[in-house]
Amino acid sequence: MTVAPLTAGASGRIARIMLAAPLPEPFDYLEPSGLDLEIGDVVSVPLGSRTVRGVVVDFRSAIGANRPLKPVAARVDAPPLSAKAIEFLQWAARYAVDSPGQPLAIALRGLNAPPPRTNRKLTVGVLPPAPMTKSRARAIEAARSPADRGELAKRAGVSPGVIKALIDLGALVEVENDAAGPEIWIGAHQTPGQLDPGQEAAVAQLSHMLAVGGFNVALLDGVTGSGKTEVYLEAAARVLARDATSQVLVLLPEIALTHAAIDRISARFGVSPAEWHSGVSPSKRRKTWESVADGTARRPPRARSALFLPFRKLGLVVVDEEHDGSYKQTDGFIYQARDLAVMRAKIESCLAVLASATPSLETIWNAQSGRYHWLRLGERHGDAELPDIELIDLRTNPPPAGRWLSPLLKDEMAKTLARGEQTLLFLNRRGYAPFVLCRACGDRLKSPDSDSWLVEHRYTGKLVCHLTGFQMAKPTNCPYCGAANTLVSIGPGVERVEEEVRGDFPEARVAVFSSDTVTDQQSARELVDSMARGDIDILVATQSAAKGHNFPRLTLVGVVDGDLGLRGGDLRAAERTHQLLTQVTGRAGRHALAGRALIQTWNPDHEVMRTLASGDRDAFIALELAERKAVGLPPFGRLAALILTGLDHHRVEAVAQAMAAAAPNAFGVRVYGPADPAIPILRGRRRKRLLVSADRNVDVQAFIATWISRAKPPASVNLTVDIDPYSFW
Repeated sequence: MTVAPLTAGASGRIARIMLAAPLPEPFDYLEPSGLDLEIGDVVSVPLGSRTVRGVVVDFRSAIGANRPLKPVAARVDAPPLSAKAIEFLQWAARYAVDSPGQPLAIALRGLNAPPPRTNRKLTVGVLPPAPMTKSRARAIEAARSPADRGELAKRAGVSPGVIKALIDLGALVEVENDAAGPEIWIGAHQTPGQLDPGQEAAVAQLSHMLAVGGFNVALLDGVTGSGKTEVYLEAAARVLARDATSQVLVLLPEIALTHAAIDRISARFGVSPAEWHSGVSPSKRRKTWESVADGTARRPPRARSALFLPFRKLGLVVVDEEHDGSYKQTDGFIYQARDLAVMRAKIESCLAVLASATPSLETIWNAQSGRYHWLRLGERHGDAELPDIELIDLRTNPPPAGRWLSPLLKDEMAKTLARGEQTLLFLNRRGYAPFVLCRACGDRLKSPDSDSWLVEHRYTGKLVCHLTGFQMAKPTNCPYCGAANTLVSIGPGVERVEEEVRGDFPEARVAVFSSDTVTDQQSARELVDSMARGDIDILVATQSAAKGHNFPRLTLVGVVDGDLGLRGGDLRAAERTHQLLTQVTGRAGRHALAGRALIQTWNPDHEVMRTLASGDRDAFIALELAERKAVGLPPFGRLAALILTGLDHHRVEAVAQAMAAAAPNAFGVRVYGPADPAIPILRGRRRKRLLVSADRNVDVQAFIATWISRAKPPASVNLTVDIDPYSFW
């Protein structure tokens, strides 16, 4: 065997680099002499004709190497990843049956922006002994808060010449300032608000777990308005006060809740935390990434992808609204953030707190089984009481033809409006109508490259596919049969309900809260603040307003279609509907005024409706768990899906059949399919699904990895693995 000599300038070590690319294992590169790499360093390396980022995960000697290797190109100017952060990324990849480069790419996403630029700003220097003119004195006073030249001149109301003269005198001096702004946690600890006995007991139990140390999980299960946020903020305060190097991660399910959390944290601690979500600018995301990695950012509330950030020393992980379906990432690298958060806490050997008024059945079962500590807050904070919930049976009290609100609900809305109080109408459907039908040929208008219906939006005059983003102007003639003026809107969306409300209550101030009207954090803040001030009488909303918001004068919640979430074959349909309606009805009566909720339903005898009306959540949980146990579904069994997609229908079908035939025989595992999902064609690609159902003690990931190794699809057919699928469309 011929031994290749080391490349000139090599250090004698081979660095194993985990690349931020869909590759199954680390690649070897020579360490250039003088680079002095360490495990965790972020580096750039050549891969084919391009340069990619990666992380050093190991070293070995280059002596005796039998093949030439490319050298590491450079070390990236960024703090290194900790050993625990790397361990978590590798575990997440194994759990998702994916390559480690996929979560690493998410972890390094904050470095995609260039380093924040450094500005030079003016501040007060050495004042001259000579008397100053009024304009110079104003400029000196304004410069006590650093600003650039133009801003300072504008602030002081002086000419640029005055500023230049003061610089020449040394009265103003330039200092460097980070343009992105330092968003770091400084560890302030102010006195918490008044805690009631239930909150104090929960804080005491969390404090005990923190004092004992090590990995632990607590379910903070409290009714809506019980003050769960204050409990976990107090736990966070104790973590930060006890150890000056500890960090805390709080996950929130959606951007609409972020500003409320930031306000609570700022009021509680006197400083704003770092943020990490899609609404943050790239430069600030990089600043947050670097602050997390070097340990200076100690308390950031974030979206699910924050799990992959390179924390230096996590002391507490909080998953707020842990039941929320948006914690499930359904494309790209597929994962359930709640489950990964628990594992991140285990790897970091710290406490995880899962908080919710409507915990997921998986979390409830873990608490019942003793795996999680169960902390319960059964009453609302202060004098507030839970709202009365009543069902409106649409079989006996239907709305008039072409209308969507029952006379009983409208009567209660009129009374609420007369008292100067607020109403929230909930319908979890965006747009004006969920689909458009041709009366001549009977066809429903669909996206041209998908089997999903087009949703009508009257605000924009568009028909929109909410899955692919396709949109078109609403045509006059049917695209299928060509008939004119035959297209009709079927069913209600929030825009259609708003139209009805404005017609019936012309004097009311009406607004819509959905992802179409609230497109970013700023617009969400403005609408929520407007509702909280009492500037809105009737708010028509999707689930964007169903959780996390406190509106003092909101006393009536009307659910337009309580049965909407129960339709279809989703195994979690009943659970999700119960959670969502509990959350949205819980917006009423959160302060001194008593609240009431009315749910319109065609099926008042359904277990979800009966237990909501009676307020007996435990009865619903017992029924749902019994049904899941009888058929071996989560949390008593495990599910995984294999989704095959491709442009050629026949090729996808053939590969799906071959995959099914190659499934390993394993005790406690059942394979179903291949079958069409609810939407067989998406973005022009044909889709097939195979479903794995397994006993709880089965290593599903190992089963799937073995299966894929036996029947790897060709490049023309894409395979996606979804562990614990939440969607079956």
